[in-house]
Amino acid sequence: MGSIEEKIDLDSDEEIPFSVSQPTNKMHSLSFEPSRHILAHPRFSASWVVRKVNRVSILRSIYIVLIKARINVLLPFGPLAICLHYFTKLHGLVFFFSLIGIIPLAERLGYATEQLACYTGPTVGGLLNATFGNATEMIISIYALQNGMIRVVQQSLLGSILSNMLLVLGCAFFCGGLVHNQRVQVFNKATALVNSGLLLMAVMCILFPAVLQFTHTEVHKGKSEMALSRVTSCVMLIAYASYLFFQLKSQNNLYSSLDEVRDNDEADDDEVPEINPWEAIGWLAMLTLWISLLSGYLVDAIQGASDSMNMPVAFISVILLPIVGNAAEHASAIMFAMKDKLDITIGVAIGSSTQISMFVIPFCVIVGWIMGKPMDLNFQLFETATLFITVLVVAFMLQEGQSNYFKGLMLILCYIIVAASFFVHIDPTKEDD
Repeated sequence: MGSIEEKIDLDSDEEIPFSVSQPTNKMHSLSFEPSRHILAHPRFSASWVVRKVNRVSILRSIYIVLIKARINVLLPFGPLAICLHYFTKLHGLVFFFSLIGIIPLAERLGYATEQLACYTGPTVGGLLNATFGNATEMIISIYALQNGMIRVVQQSLLGSILSNMLLVLGCAFFCGGLVHNQRVQVFNKATALVNSGLLLMAVMCILFPAVLQFTHTEVHKGKSEMALSRVTSCVMLIAYASYLFFQLKSQNNLYSSLDEVRDNDEADDDEVPEINPWEAIGWLAMLTLWISLLSGYLVDAIQGASDSMNMPVAFISVILLPIVGNAAEHASAIMFAMKDKLDITIGVAIGSSTQISMFVIPFCVIVGWIMGKPMDLNFQLFETATLFITVLVVAFMLQEGQSNYFKGLMLILCYIIVAASFFVHIDPTKEDD
């Protein structure tokens, strides 16, 4: 003991003198006096420490979001597509590289939304995921509207609904059923039924202009259909706003009851978020802007890619574009289903379809009205019939409130049939021209 005290005395005499008569004060001086001198130095001020901590936090967030995931090896394809757009005329490669470049961004968008959902809860988390997942479609639609590409807007939005309801939900049910094959996965049936009702309402709103044009029963040819579409779009926006109030305010206990039971039973299994909510919001904004930028080059290359690959524009707009645009919903829905969080999966897949059909589509009609573009709800008879049958099939799958891998497989096979149908489908407006 004596040798240790002498060593401490020698070390302390070299740096900071203190009284030898009080050993307790000796240890106290060793612990805190150097810290006071360090903090007094201008280099080690409180603001410097805060800057260092923030810098470390930002670097850690960049590493987690942009470097840690293996799928980020595809990120360079985005800038490569932009370079090919300006320096070459290879529209097929621009389209292909843009598709590949958007995939990791969409997956990271789903990851950031999942992190934010850890702080908001499953209901708001599903709504946030659907909203940021559909931001790409909305910006693509506005960009295409400015260029007068009305059919591309209609077909891409229709393809997003079909992709979410058949492919995304089917893959989620299939993967979740394989992981949890020893028991039946359940979800809140009330949420699914309300969303199914809204989707049927959207089908009704889209069906009437198509039937009116197909039967040639308009009062004023070419004007009644447009007027009906604009009035119906306003009604659809009111209905969607009422749905949000109903879901988040009026009847939120109806939608969160099942999730609260699961959270109480599985509180120990919840994962700790890797980034804080403000970082998640910042990444959501930046990733959405980057996806929107790449989407513009993607839309510009559609026609050239169709000619070079000898592929119908309808197939590209309805099948290929939504698969990439819905990559965020696709990845997050499968991830939540494998974690047995089917309520968030339903909110992502079916909620995204509801948001596109009841908000994005009528919003584009109103924006086209403001721009003076003839955007309407007449999606042509073939597309409208496809949407109607899809909504009926999915509604029957959801009415039990249970899922398994066989239901997922049936939905995936239905999507393959839809894709094959659009591959041999010719746009009637293009044929008439």
